[in-house]
Amino acid sequence: FKAPSTDHPALYRDLLRTNRVHWIAEEPPAELVREKMMECHFRFRHQMALVPCVLTLNQDGSVWVTLVKPARAITPGQFAVFYKGDECLGSGKILRIGPSVYTMQQGKNREEGPKKEEIDKIEPAT
Repeated sequence: FKAPSTDHPALYRDLLRTNRVHWIAEEPPAELVREKMMECHFRFRHQMALVPCVLTLNQDGSVWVTLVKPARAITPGQFAVFYKGDECLGSGKILRIGPSVYTMQQGKNREEGPKKEEIDKIEPAT
């Protein structure tokens, strides 16, 4: 899929899954173990701005990363690096990415059903 522009909604995602995370402290943060979820920040490209996110710990040590706002061009194979303040917590390789903002918008449009004008075109009022 080639997006029509560098800012097209198809390039933006707000959900990804990593493989088993390598934690610098060797253990997942206590809050993540206790709550199964934790707010932190992450980046997936060197020198990009940190993105607020929520981590959800999976049984196998992998995490789901839910972004507070969609980020552009997240790609499987890249590494997600997690931070709490200035501290680097660890990283995991991105295995899967959720549907794009574009796909989600298309789905929402379908759920609403056809618009009145579209129905009028199909079934002219008598």
